[in-house]
Amino acid sequence: MKTLNDFNFENKKALIRVDFNVPLNDKFEVTDTTRIQAAKSTIIKILEDGGSCVLMSHLGRPKGKEDQFSLRHIIAKVSDVIGVQVKFVDDCIGNEATEAVANLKSGEILLLENLRFHSEEKSGDIAFAEQLSKLGDIYVNDAFGTAHRAHASTAVIAQFFTENKCFGNLLATEIESINKVLNDSEKPVTAILGGAKVSSKIGVIENIIEKVDHIIVGGGMTFTFIKALGGTIGNSLVEDDKLELALSILKLAKEKNTEIHLPVDAIIADAFSNDANTQTIDTAKIPNGWMGLDCGPETSMKFAEVIAKSKTILWNGPLGVFELENFATGTIELGNAISKATENGAFSLVGGGDSVAAVKQFGFGDKVSYVSTGGGAMLEMLEGKTLPGIEAILK
Repeated sequence: MKTLNDFNFENKKALIRVDFNVPLNDKFEVTDTTRIQAAKSTIIKILEDGGSCVLMSHLGRPKGKEDQFSLRHIIAKVSDVIGVQVKFVDDCIGNEATEAVANLKSGEILLLENLRFHSEEKSGDIAFAEQLSKLGDIYVNDAFGTAHRAHASTAVIAQFFTENKCFGNLLATEIESINKVLNDSEKPVTAILGGAKVSSKIGVIENIIEKVDHIIVGGGMTFTFIKALGGTIGNSLVEDDKLELALSILKLAKEKNTEIHLPVDAIIADAFSNDANTQTIDTAKIPNGWMGLDCGPETSMKFAEVIAKSKTILWNGPLGVFELENFATGTIELGNAISKATENGAFSLVGGGDSVAAVKQFGFGDKVSYVSTGGGAMLEMLEGKTLPGIEAILK
């Protein structure tokens, strides 16, 4: 696996695929710099070697060239985070981009305009990828968030850099962290899978069930399992067409000696609202007109006991509707348990959009071992799939 450490970038132009698909407010100001911060160490290493950086990224889902998705809106914030004034060119191919790169001196950074202003980016067009490839001496992929896409700048472009291609620090760390959970884990290993649907996590469950000792199930997917086992779930979220699947997962877990832990109590509400009436009840005895929106205190205690004994922890998905304050307790208690286990020497990896949002919201970011930057990409890796953006560097 080639990384930045395999290259000296002195007098070289590094063409770096970053993931600067950052959230902007209505004034086009960056509201979360996590993805920019994540790319910083790669950029700094190249500059310190005496090289220059040509950054390419997408932003949003533009239909053609739309100013609201222009990367010029983020120049000031990128410059601020990196600590170097970033130059900008308002296209990513063509004469203007070629000239801007030609004039780039060692120690300088150039940000190209949004790749997705060209439809060829998403279609994986070879000619477009070749044009991009002429803008650098060494290709560095540091965009884990798009590594599962076979786009021109993430997968196709690598063929034009036979030897001169590598992973950036972020992407290398992402691969190592997921590998640590799947293949090099210290036992016992616990996977926490939350979220709404069993169907969205089935690939992950099937791939990890032999590799983990415990699977904690939470969130809306709980009730598909509970109903499959004959419980009464009221108006709780359920996938009625996945009841047999839930039972087959429980059977498979038994065969593989993997323990599945389901919530034993739930905080239920008579409406999907923070102002709803609530009560705590056995998860298998939820009356009609009520729905489970969080796990209960007994469940939190049981889950905390499992986590305390774990040496490797994967957290993908919240345990309740944490966006509503009255149903955030289960997710917060889970975060506290994982933080404590991490403090005691466990390796903890958090990934998936909602889990990452919860970790940020409740201040657990510095209390876990690693927070992944790619939701879809991480899920696909956990499912055992080979990601195009990673495979292209390894070829």
